[in-house]
Amino acid sequence: MLLQVLKSKIHCATVTEANLQYMGSITIDEALMEATGMIEGEMVHVVNNSNGERIVTYIIKGERGSGVICLNGAAAHKFQPGDVAIIMAYAIMTPEEARSFAPKVVIPDKHNRI
Repeated sequence: MLLQVLKSKIHCATVTEANLQYMGSITIDEALMEATGMIEGEMVHVVNNSNGERIVTYIIKGERGSGVICLNGAAAHKFQPGDVAIIMAYAIMTPEEARSFAPKVVIPDKHNRI
């Protein structure tokens, strides 16, 4: 049996942009990605703490140090600049691996800096 386990999380990031004209995904500052071990193209679950919306999408790497958290495409209807979001990535592992695994969690400041 394999389990899906939280691998990494950006907790309470501030949404900086919502771009309806882009074809989908979430753009995340490369520094935040690196700190959590997230990679470009990885599937993430994104929760909007401001309105309760939840989406599943994939990551696009944003400019390092920019603080960008941008919801693109249809997700722009569910997230607006200033909203607070939690971004979570998961990994599949055995129960034995999961017992000793610790997810990487980053809590950025209001400018999305670590």
